[in-house]
Amino acid sequence: MKRIGVLTSGGDAPGMNAAVRSVVRNALAKKLEVVGVYRGYSGFISDEIKPLTHRSVSNIIGRGGTILKTSRCPEFMTKEGQEKAVEVIKMHNIDGLVVIGGDGSYRGALALSHDWNIPCIGVPGTIDNDLNGTDYTIGFDTALNTALDSIDKIRDTVTSLERIFIVEVMGRLSGAIALNVALAGGAEQVLIPERLFDINKICEEITEGYIRGKASWIIVVAEGVIRAQDLEEKIKHNTDLEIRSVVLGHIQRGGTPTAKDRVLATCLGAAAVDLLINGESGKAVGMAGENINVVPLEKAIEKKAIKTETIYNLIKILT
Repeated sequence: MKRIGVLTSGGDAPGMNAAVRSVVRNALAKKLEVVGVYRGYSGFISDEIKPLTHRSVSNIIGRGGTILKTSRCPEFMTKEGQEKAVEVIKMHNIDGLVVIGGDGSYRGALALSHDWNIPCIGVPGTIDNDLNGTDYTIGFDTALNTALDSIDKIRDTVTSLERIFIVEVMGRLSGAIALNVALAGGAEQVLIPERLFDINKICEEITEGYIRGKASWIIVVAEGVIRAQDLEEKIKHNTDLEIRSVVLGHIQRGGTPTAKDRVLATCLGAAAVDLLINGESGKAVGMAGENINVVPLEKAIEKKAIKTETIYNLIKILT
């Protein structure tokens, strides 16, 4: 192992830069050369590969986004696209790859390692916290706190105007952000992909709340369940209450990463380099408690079961 590549792929997540910095500096400390692959797997197709030095990653530990840029690359998921990528990898004498990203990024790394014998290690960079083998993914804590700050501000208006507010957060297939921010923000309802919801039951609970003197209500909904505006229309159709909806959207992806995300990214980036040096491939690195945890990429991309029952019931109790 003489030269490794590092790339960020898929949706950006706060802390990706901290992971890139850790990969580069740990690799250089171990006498390896490092190249950055720009714009994810598209960088292989278009040959956007540049050397990275100690100075290349200066002052990025606290920056959101990713200095390597990112994209989604459908072409790479074809055999022809992968052939192009492998040609470029060999042309640049890249002996191993650190892939920072989520489910789709891991599938790309799995294809390279299993089908083309390119050593790859995955680092979990996604705000959804939906990868197995790690308690938390890089970016989740920052996204959660960003959403919480917004809900705290929305609650001021909710309380002042005595209205129902629906707040849509990210989470196409996972309710991790919605569930946790609903509890932390004191929301009265949460809708997540892991649980079916009954619109009639929701309207009954809101109406009962108003009868007992509860004049404001916040519903947090994960984007993968129902659009906030559609839920607003459904509740309006069943009640005569005034409702507003807010979509937080991509503000959850940006911003300065929290200390927790910086520490997580730094530990996992360094661990990924060590795994490559030790001859590992087709693995994903994560954190279990305070310990580095390594699982096969196949395991990492399996549907992650989040423990919804305790938090969901607690939200209902505290309403």
